[in-house]
Amino acid sequence: MAYKRLDGNTKIKRKVKMDRNVFVAIALSMSVLLFWGAFFETPKKNSEQQTNQKLEQKNEQTSIAPTINQPQIIKKLTREESINSSERIKIENDSVVGSINLKGALIDDISFKKHKQKVEDGKNIIFLNPSDTENGFYIETGWTSIGNKIKVPTKETEWTIKGNNILSDNSPIILQWNNNEGVIFEKRIELDDKYLFKISQQVKNNSNSPIDLYPYAQMTRNKIPDDIQNFYIQHEGFIGVFDDELKEDDYDDVEEKKIVRESSEGWLGITDKYWMTAFVPESGKNFKSTFLYENGFKANYIINEAVNIGKSSTGSNKLRLFIAAKEVETIDGYAADQNINKFDLVIDWGWFYFFTKPLFFVIDYLFKISGNFGTAIVLLTIAIRLIFFPLANFSFRSMAKMKAVQPEMMRLKELHKDDKVKLQQEMMALYRKEKINPASGCLPILIQIPFFFAIYKMLFISLEMRHQPFFGWIKDLSAQDPTSLFNLFGLIPWDPPGFMIIGIWPILMGASMWVQQKLNPAPADPIQAKIFAFFPLFLTIILASFPSGLVVYWTINNILTIAQQYVIVKKTTVKTN
Repeated sequence: MAYKRLDGNTKIKRKVKMDRNVFVAIALSMSVLLFWGAFFETPKKNSEQQTNQKLEQKNEQTSIAPTINQPQIIKKLTREESINSSERIKIENDSVVGSINLKGALIDDISFKKHKQKVEDGKNIIFLNPSDTENGFYIETGWTSIGNKIKVPTKETEWTIKGNNILSDNSPIILQWNNNEGVIFEKRIELDDKYLFKISQQVKNNSNSPIDLYPYAQMTRNKIPDDIQNFYIQHEGFIGVFDDELKEDDYDDVEEKKIVRESSEGWLGITDKYWMTAFVPESGKNFKSTFLYENGFKANYIINEAVNIGKSSTGSNKLRLFIAAKEVETIDGYAADQNINKFDLVIDWGWFYFFTKPLFFVIDYLFKISGNFGTAIVLLTIAIRLIFFPLANFSFRSMAKMKAVQPEMMRLKELHKDDKVKLQQEMMALYRKEKINPASGCLPILIQIPFFFAIYKMLFISLEMRHQPFFGWIKDLSAQDPTSLFNLFGLIPWDPPGFMIIGIWPILMGASMWVQQKLNPAPADPIQAKIFAFFPLFLTIILASFPSGLVVYWTINNILTIAQQYVIVKKTTVKTN
């Protein structure tokens, strides 16, 4: 997880035994891929907690944190009931469709037109929902003041429309509200052809005295999404870049304690696996951000310096809001065109960013020329195997020699079972005679682990793989193989429960791993041998629920490895007499 999530203080120590075979290295790489995050999850630093406490104390002492959260009663209406019961402005361009609630000027109804809920239907992905629904997720922007002495618009305020009443990529809207105390509030909202909202807030002070107001913006999510995937390999929750430093906080962290930060540049928001929301405050203005749980999960910021608006004067503030699908080309384009530092990290490229992201561009290119994302996975796997062909040859040749001398090793162990020193001497003499370095088989595999992990990570997070078909029964490479051994792959008219869905591709992956295991020297320890024999079955069950694109990758990689290893084993001979 870029810059933070995998660089914790936990250290993993591994002792490589001199007689360990290549399967140990493969098991090690698989373990790393499956459980990496569990060992490297970054603990919260005491310094950051102290900073939060200091900021809270400062705000309490100076009263520079006006209240922006109002009591809320969630009525638990359905989405349709809530939308139909309120006056709204329609939003639509080529990428999104939805509406803005004139009550509170809340952006609370957004769906993605280019991304569907299921492969077989045409229903758009629904992302934002009204505040009075169970899955409420909405955006508010506005002004507040110290002590809340000035009457400002709230979530209950009824705004009026000036002019155009449809928000699209070539048609902005203007909302207005008069507080009847001489102050008029306006919002101008623009939308580009994709996912960027530009919100300009203006205050006209027609009262008899100057006023100080603080601009803010807040997104609220009533509950943790039902489809959140609790994998350490990816981050879902709160995210932001503050003065060049990426910060990521889980829902559990925020539920436990609110997290406060101050920054002069940056952005903040909430990210899902494939979708995200983010605020970019006006450039050059110091702001305080807060992630908290209070009547829902909230991510907000408030500009620290008040906008002073004299009599018969006007004050303003601008912000950018992204409500987006995490399409790589689109996000990278916004990062460059809008000059937003590290905005591309809203896509969770991970600790191996410098491997993972380039691999995406490679597979995306292969996808464009082949027309099939599954074929692109196969082509990428072949390309990676070719790159590491010399290293793998070196490793497999060493392991083949180890397997060939295994009978002689067993004879020596039996002959010198009561003399450990003599056994060690004879074993070393055998290694020197056959020019075998037991560790040389593992080290090349270890060197390849970052690349294998990067491919695994890239496929796991890629929105571009979502709903892409492969050949045959795979209609969505981002979903698990839908077939199951327990209904004979559809021949029996019965839908097994989720834990019994072990499809054809996971079985092929497990079988290929078993064959690969047979090409390696068996462990001398009987208990270790039994554990290794069980490992292909274990991974078959574990990976059955993983995206089928990942399983296709591992299966093809195993098959290519078997072919290469088989040729080397057949060509390798040793003389033990």
